[in-house]
Order: sequence, then structure tokens, then C-alpha cells
Amino acid sequence: MRSFAVTALLCVGMGAMAPVAWTPAARAAPPRTLHIALRQDTDTLDPALTGSYVGRIVLAGLCDKLFDFNQKLQIVPQLATGYTYKDKTHLVIHLRKDVQFQDGETMTATAVKDTLLRDLTMKGSLRRSQIDSISRIKVIDPLTVELVLKAPSSPLLAQLAGRAGMILAPHAIKTEGAQFGLHPVCAGPFSFVSRTPQGPIVLKRFSGYWNAKAIHFDRVVYEPIPNSAVRLADLQAGAVDLVEYVVPTDIAAVKRDPKLRVVMSDWLGYNGITFNTGNGPSAKTALGQNALVRRAFALAIDRKALAQVVFNGVFTATAQAVPPGSPFYVPTLQAGPRDIPAAQKLLKRAGVHLPVPVVLTVANEPDQLQVGQVVQAMAKPAGFAVTIKAMEAASSFSAAIHGQFQAYLDFWSGRADADSNLYQFLHTGGGFNYGHYSNPLVDRLLDEARLTSSVARRRALYAKMYAQEQKDMPLLYLWTAKNIVGIKKSLRGFIPVPDGIIRLQGMSFAK
Repeated sequence: MRSFAVTALLCVGMGAMAPVAWTPAARAAPPRTLHIALRQDTDTLDPALTGSYVGRIVLAGLCDKLFDFNQKLQIVPQLATGYTYKDKTHLVIHLRKDVQFQDGETMTATAVKDTLLRDLTMKGSLRRSQIDSISRIKVIDPLTVELVLKAPSSPLLAQLAGRAGMILAPHAIKTEGAQFGLHPVCAGPFSFVSRTPQGPIVLKRFSGYWNAKAIHFDRVVYEPIPNSAVRLADLQAGAVDLVEYVVPTDIAAVKRDPKLRVVMSDWLGYNGITFNTGNGPSAKTALGQNALVRRAFALAIDRKALAQVVFNGVFTATAQAVPPGSPFYVPTLQAGPRDIPAAQKLLKRAGVHLPVPVVLTVANEPDQLQVGQVVQAMAKPAGFAVTIKAMEAASSFSAAIHGQFQAYLDFWSGRADADSNLYQFLHTGGGFNYGHYSNPLVDRLLDEARLTSSVARRRALYAKMYAQEQKDMPLLYLWTAKNIVGIKKSLRGFIPVPDGIIRLQGMSFAK
């Protein structure tokens, strides 16, 4: 009101004077805001504790890593400038100078040490099993840190190009503790502003970012939209600028819109069903306690038909944790055909009462619900009574971690190194081993694969590991997907990387 009154008095006092010509340059430029639609809500924004794929997308805007992957999946420096192996168990990392955290602190080797120690020791850390090859961390000087390993670890650098390599502000670590995810402070291009439960996450540009010239937005808003039809409608209406996941059935609609384009790339991970074999009371079922029952369930599912029906054949049926393009892919391991008689014979051998009840937890998203319904229908003739339990995605992840499931339909976005797709899910004590599966032979083979840098040797070890995994069936691999991104044509500089992470550096709106 005061502003209006002053303006009115000035106009009266000026009388017959010519009106001032307000030009566009005289007005404050509107903030350049990028709106990104996510397929689901993320869990915590603490890099040590988060396990969600969309969480990685948001954290990419907040937290740079020691290393990153380029479009060819080559490891490239980010917060680091390079590295040197003194020998197989001593890794020296050289850090970029003049890197600031979003609270104004300067990044040093001590901050790297503090972050990695937090990953290794924090209660509930999902990064521990990724970097537990680290025995000691030495600060050589402010810009040099040395990692002393218990044994050689072929996937370690790749882990430091993921959430384990996100370096956190030391003061924030101390003051926030386990609540760090509510107010994350890192060394990335944007700083945290706000988060609404199951609503937008807002970031603002960090002026002290070391690579500021690569950032062309003032704000980024991540909007969780679980309903794929709503995501598509918002993209078509211009309410969002980028949709990180377009379902295959919507590809044609995006392509028909002259204002939009589809960017598709290979996926590094898999979708599957994890069975609870040992995590709490929910594991005490015929499904959880008897491998014959789990193998029967697997035989009841036609993975190729599932991918065709739900995903228009865009996705590929699989029986392993990496896609066909991976150097760690085992060509002889293929998704077998559906075999109802064989499934029924296994259930008879198991001596279980029919139908075998199975509660299948799925994310409350249209395509995931449809997968659940197809699995439900396929499993019935074999002797299973599947009940679908739909949950909000972040809640389902929390339930899985705490063993509150019998069977869990989930996806893993994948990494370039197969260890990240296998070790945490199948090794005893692995961070994403939701069902607490444990087999000494599987553990030994996964451990041995970490010790060698030979891809051929590792692939052979994984083949032996899969043979045992298929006998125990703690995880039923279903299909490997594609990264399908819907984007405005006016948004430039988007580079698709097979890990699916939206990297904001270099992106801008056309002028």
C-alpha cells in the first residue's frame, strides 16, 4: 500500500510532465527456473543414507563428487583433479583448489576424510559396503588425501563417482548430525532452499560454485509426480521443462508434440523382485524360507511377455543385474521361459499348502501397479495367491530396509561397474540387501571379484555367483529398462548419460 501511495503522489506532483517510458531493461529480470518432474518422491537428501534413484538426481544439483562419469561412462575428475595408485592398496587423490561449500567453508583433504569416515561409521549408512575396502584415510596436505585399502578394490573409483564421493561441509556434518538430510550443505552448483513432503524440492544457484560458468539457472525445482499421465500433461502444458522418466506408452505422444523431444539412452540397471529371506518376522513365510518356492515363483513369470505387455517391448527381459551392453554381462545367462508344470512340481516338492500366499509390495505408480497385476495373474496358475500392497515409493523403500515386506518390486538404476549392481544386494550385510540373504559361496565370489582388475576374470566369477543365486533365488531379475527423458526443445545442453542422472552443468534455455 505504501508503494502505491508514493507512486500516486509523484504522478500528481508531476502534473503535465511526460510519462516515464518503462523499458524491459528497467524491470527486474524474472529468475531463470528449471522445473524437473520426478517419477516419485525421494527419500532423505543425506548422501550416506539415501537409497532412491530420484534422490541421486536431486543430489546431483546439490553435491559434486570426487569423480563423475561422462557420456561414455569414463571416470573423470570433478572435485578431484586426478588420482595416483602408489600400489594396489594405496590410492592418492589430488583435490581441486578454491572449492567452496555452500556455507562458505573451503573444501580440504580433511573434509574428504570426515565425509568418508562418516560413510564408513554412521549408523544406517548405505555407503559403508560400497567403500568398506578403505582401512585408513591419511591427510597428506590440504589438497591431497591418501586412501589405504585392506585389499585391492577394482570398483572403488567408480564408487567415488557416486554418492560415496559426495563431499559434505564439515560444520554441517557436526551441527546437523543425523538430520543432515533436512539441511544438506555440499559443494555443488545449487544450495538447498526448501522441501515440501511429497512436494517440490527447491534449490537456488550457489554463487561460490567452483564451476559457476557452467550453470545458467537461478533456481531448480524438482517436482515428484508419480502419475505418468500427469507428468506427460504437465510437460505438454509447459508446467515442467524436463520429465526424467517418460513411460514407453507415452513416447509417441511426446514425439508428436512439436514443442517437445524424447531423449532415449541405455539403462545400466535392472528391475526385479527381492524376496525377504531373513529380515525380521515378514521373512517367516513359505516364500521366504524355502528356495524351492521362490524358484517356482520365478518359473511362473513370463519375463518377455511382461516387458512386452507393460512396456510395449521397449524394455528387455533379463536374468542378471547388468544390461547386454555391459562388459560384465554373461551371454549364456538368459531369462528362461514360463513353465507352469515345473513350478507346480517344485511346490509339490516343497510340501507347502496351496495356494501359497504372497504379499507383493509395489510403488504406487501406474506402470508399477500394472506390473504387479501381471505378476499376480501369471503366478496364480502355478499355485500362488498374490496380494498387491501399493505404497508411496519412499515409504516402500523404508519398509524394505526394515524388513517389512515379503516380496518387493523395485528397480536399481545401475552403475557402470557391475559390483555396484551386485555386491550391495547379494553380499551378506550389503546396504541394499533388503531380505538379508546370506550365502558363503556368493560372498566369496563377490569378494574375489573385487580383488582383480581383469574384466574377463570378474565376469567368470559373476557367472559362478549367478549359478548359486538362481538356486537360492533371493532376487528375481525381470527386465532392464531404458532412460527415456521428455524435454522441451527450448532446453539446450542436456547430455544423456546411461546412469540416468540429470546433470545441470551446461544446460540452458534457448534465448
